[in-house]
Amino acid sequence: MRPTNVGDPDYFHKVVDCQWACPAHTPVPAYIRLIAQGQYGDAYLLNRASNVFPGILGRVCDRPCEPACRRGRVDEAPVAICRLKRVAADHRGDIEAQLPKKPAKTNGKRIALIGAGPASFTVANDLAPMGYECTIFERQSAPGGLMRSNIPAFRLPEHILSEELNYILDMGVELKLGAGVESMKALLDENWDAIFIGTGAAKGKDLILPGRDASDRIHIGTDWLDSVAFEHTENIGKNVLIIGVGNTAMDCCRTSLRLGAKTVKVMARKPRAFFKASAWELDDAEEEDIEILVNHSPKSFVIENGKLVGMVFEKMEYTLDDAGRITGQSVSGEITIPCDDVILAIGQDNAFPWIEKDAGIEFGKWDIPKVDEATFESTKAGVFFGGDAAFGPKNIIWAVEHGHQAAISIDKYCQGKSVSDRTPDDVKLAPTKMGMFEWRYSNAYDDSDRRKMRHVELVDRFSKLDVEVELGFSPEQIATEVERCLNCDVQTVFDAPLCEECDACIDICPVDCLSMEASGQPEDALRTALHSTEEEQALFVSDSLPLTGRVMIKDENVCLHCGLCAERCPTAAWDMQEGLIHIHHANDQDAGGGESLS
Repeated sequence: MRPTNVGDPDYFHKVVDCQWACPAHTPVPAYIRLIAQGQYGDAYLLNRASNVFPGILGRVCDRPCEPACRRGRVDEAPVAICRLKRVAADHRGDIEAQLPKKPAKTNGKRIALIGAGPASFTVANDLAPMGYECTIFERQSAPGGLMRSNIPAFRLPEHILSEELNYILDMGVELKLGAGVESMKALLDENWDAIFIGTGAAKGKDLILPGRDASDRIHIGTDWLDSVAFEHTENIGKNVLIIGVGNTAMDCCRTSLRLGAKTVKVMARKPRAFFKASAWELDDAEEEDIEILVNHSPKSFVIENGKLVGMVFEKMEYTLDDAGRITGQSVSGEITIPCDDVILAIGQDNAFPWIEKDAGIEFGKWDIPKVDEATFESTKAGVFFGGDAAFGPKNIIWAVEHGHQAAISIDKYCQGKSVSDRTPDDVKLAPTKMGMFEWRYSNAYDDSDRRKMRHVELVDRFSKLDVEVELGFSPEQIATEVERCLNCDVQTVFDAPLCEECDACIDICPVDCLSMEASGQPEDALRTALHSTEEEQALFVSDSLPLTGRVMIKDENVCLHCGLCAERCPTAAWDMQEGLIHIHHANDQDAGGGESLS
């Protein structure tokens, strides 16, 4: 195996597993250190540079960073990254003066953004301070898209949503409410310099079964949440069935309780291992006594005298292989469950009835537009897509990253440049040494368990729809949780020519992630030497050592970044250096980020 190319920006980027997993590449350890220092405003602004909505995402993000967190490999529970994002937002103070501003003179380029969701707002956030005249068109009476209409206020309070959206509107972005676009061809005739479509995947899937058309008490989940959010629906029956086990289903079942339901059952066709809902959303629903029934496949709606009275389900049995995959299924019986209302939360589709077939935009399978995955440009030059509208349902943080990338393309398109030409990411290493054995970060390993978010008591949750259930971390919880972060962006940097091969670093390593082995061995042999079974992160392999020609190897998967190797090393062959990863957005595509490692 050849020596590791640490000059490849992706190498040190990937070592910061949480940031690598985040679609928007939020610098997690860096903002957690700012929180630890009480610099909440700076932590918020660092967050905002990448994810745009720290207060919103600190409450409702799908948290792809947390399963990737290295902490979960050494003591089961990852750092509460999402909760700490909320800490920065809740304690930030007044930061408006530090936000980007609309320039005194615009560049005259007009950008139309269709749909006032996270993708469109991110595009506007990036382009408006650069002088673009951005106009957002929204069919509803308030902005936010599915963040407003499909995430209940008990999870995302209205004032949090509006405040972060207003930060962007205050950059000089024009918002037109109640202004749904009815014709793409008509919009194209208005001579916009570029058009961005971020309308989401707002069409909920239906369930066509016997009895479906015989009652108005069978609701599409996304439409029903929309009607609740805009106060068109204020009550529901006493006994409610939710069909589906995704995050929308969890929002539907918990909202039903707040509208007066006495019993709510979530019906799952498959075992729990196949649920699409996030684990914490399932936990929150079950905490509120929502019953989740597995292996129940819907068969028909029961209608009596024109009234919905129940549903018939087939009881399923599944055969699984050793990997947990379904290899067979059978029906073991039927059951009828009484209900007054049924809410269908079985998925969402894209819907573009306003884009004419001859508008020059090609669509592929499932009526999803053909969009370049790197530039987000459609088959019609100057028309871009992002968020769920581009590739189908994902989540808010993906929509944000789509917005960043689309903004780069729009800027280049308006300048007559190639939309494919991107400034590559770069990484710089900054020393963290403050003394002989002292670093400018907290490197002691804290064995505390993950802090548990405080919740409003059950008896106080259901009086109103907008009683926020999660209360945030207490000061004591904040102080403990920030110390659980392993500072994975502070890299162990090795200088092979300085190594005396004394084994001091190997002896002191608390997780046995270091070894010196004969050079030229294949990767599997080196992994065996380290007892490494995880291959998400590449092994570090040094250049040949000066005394024996062996190589130093390191398992990046389990390294604690504690710095003990660097403290123990008598020749300073090991050092701890912060990897500063520069992700280039639209405003610095041509400026570059300084010297990179490559």
